[in-house]
Amino acid sequence: MSKLRSLAAILAAVALVALCGCGLAEAAAPFHIGIMTGTVSQQEDELRGAEKLMEIYGDEAHGGMIKHVTYPDNFMQEMETTISQLVGLSDDPMMKAIIASTAVPGTTEAYRRIKEKRPDIICLAGNSQEDPGVIGSIADLTVNANDIYRGYLIPVAAQKMGAKNFVHISFPRHMSYELLSRRRNIMEATCNDIGLKFHFETAPDPVSDVGVAGAQQFILEKVPAWLEKYGKDTAFFCTNDAHTEPLIRQVVNYGGYFVEADYPSPLMGYPGALGLDLTAEKGDFPAMVKKIEEVIVEKGASGRLGTWVYSHAYVITASLGELAKRLVEGNAKLTIEDLIAASKGITPGIKLNGSRYIDIGTGIERANYIMVYQDTYVFGKGYLGMTELEVPQKYLSIK
Repeated sequence: MSKLRSLAAILAAVALVALCGCGLAEAAAPFHIGIMTGTVSQQEDELRGAEKLMEIYGDEAHGGMIKHVTYPDNFMQEMETTISQLVGLSDDPMMKAIIASTAVPGTTEAYRRIKEKRPDIICLAGNSQEDPGVIGSIADLTVNANDIYRGYLIPVAAQKMGAKNFVHISFPRHMSYELLSRRRNIMEATCNDIGLKFHFETAPDPVSDVGVAGAQQFILEKVPAWLEKYGKDTAFFCTNDAHTEPLIRQVVNYGGYFVEADYPSPLMGYPGALGLDLTAEKGDFPAMVKKIEEVIVEKGASGRLGTWVYSHAYVITASLGELAKRLVEGNAKLTIEDLIAASKGITPGIKLNGSRYIDIGTGIERANYIMVYQDTYVFGKGYLGMTELEVPQKYLSIK
């Protein structure tokens, strides 16, 4: 009987220690930061960014700082779910900042509701799918990829890599989008100014009747023909993710150049095009780049293909999380400089640059809307130094 009592006492002591330990862990986080990302099937890169933050600062469920939720894959039809996920984060009295890694439709409304009941919460947005004037009306800061600057930088990078021709591949639906159309026009103007021959080629829209498979087959068949038509010193850029994988595959096999994807990431197109399994390297972008680089060099395509080393979505998620922590602690402000400093703190070695968004219609600069870009890394060659270049003012006013 005494042995049983002793065992019970030991078990009770263990339980007490566990409870105390849990309480101490919770007390260790002075405040919470909420992050909403896509799921692993839809937005793996930004999900990995949230995981990185939890690795550093701990999961709120276990006494850490970061509380992570996801928006639904079918977010266009489930907008209320997105709104409730974000607003729900503000129910936590320790919540001091909320981040929508991709500000899908519904984010603006969610932030309005949050600000109504908790004006003290800092609301940050990344890769907004809502217009700058909409999300900018409520979010404390929005950060998107700088496609305006990239309209100039991508052709310049192509020329640095050795290209003499530049082929822009798209379709009417994408060209009806203001930002994509502006970028295309800036690319053409840049090519004309620096001596590259600009060519526009139309490819099937993957959401049309041909589907993704038909659109990809078109690219597979056309790249060799385009190289024969324009020459092996031709750089290609496509506006659609589905076109990226077959484009990379054919550039590796037949020649030409590929500066970077429309949505720059080592995970965009490269694993499928090269038959690579990057599961073991998940979340470790430099390791992914190294593995991709080895295959590209082995295939004799060194110096002809590039990327951003860190996925844009990963960087935005991780950087906004780090910035949010610094803002709450009073160690940062909503500036480009502090955003870049936050990115360096959480993604060592990254080369990031940015500018504030200027409305093309009014010419007004939005102080709470920042557009960023990374340096281009060319496999087998290294960084091109694109973040060191100044984009001429004349290109920023092209519509």
